[in-house]
Amino acid sequence: MLKHKGFPSHMSGTDFQFTIRRANKEGATRLVARERYADRRPRDRAADEAFMTALWDYFGDEPFERGNLDAGRLSWLLGREVVALDDPFDPESYEALLQIDIAKARASFPDIFEARD
Repeated sequence: MLKHKGFPSHMSGTDFQFTIRRANKEGATRLVARERYADRRPRDRAADEAFMTALWDYFGDEPFERGNLDAGRLSWLLGREVVALDDPFDPESYEALLQIDIAKARASFPDIFEARD
């Protein structure tokens, strides 16, 4: 499992995890696209934005390997702001290639990209 050195491990001041410390012996936790409803708690929305900010700062528009990124946190963005590049996509692989869909990420998190333009 690739460890993304320098990637934030969590959202500061919270227990929202962004990375895992070690690989699961039974294999990677399955990535599943989760629906984000409008009535989600502000803390959850803030965690999504903080994670997307970390992804953008660390990877930009380049493809990246899932590695030690937290499956639960990635699943909130999967299929929208983060897309799979592998065909076929293995949602249980630490080596799965992903990439930020910049157009969708800009639409969902405009504050992240406005500050960097």
